[in-house]
Amino acid sequence: MTDRVDAALESLAAPWVTVPDLAERLGIRLADVRRLIEDRVLLAGRIGERAVVAVPEAFLDEEGPLASLRGTFTVLADGGMDDAEILRWLFSPAEVAGGTPIAALQGGRKTEVRRLAMETAW
Repeated sequence: MTDRVDAALESLAAPWVTVPDLAERLGIRLADVRRLIEDRVLLAGRIGERAVVAVPEAFLDEEGPLASLRGTFTVLADGGMDDAEILRWLFSPAEVAGGTPIAALQGGRKTEVRRLAMETAW
């Protein structure tokens, strides 16, 4: 997704990391960051007044993108959610340990989140 996100979603998923900052943080080229977004390893949106492309910082750990994200994105998209709905779902309170699906993924509870994603999306 490189569509502009609404202010509520921008605030819900904050803080965000811009593509150039993400490239620097991961030590990779801008084109490689764009490929991560195109390949749906990461979801991005356009934020702020200048509508810059950015990724929620919560999608990253010390090593890079959370490994559990891509499959979770796929489950939700296959269930009919668009990227904005996926972002909103990941950052909204839910019946998972950690309070939100993204917090549960950060805590290593991929199976729990995917089960909830299947129930929600289907």
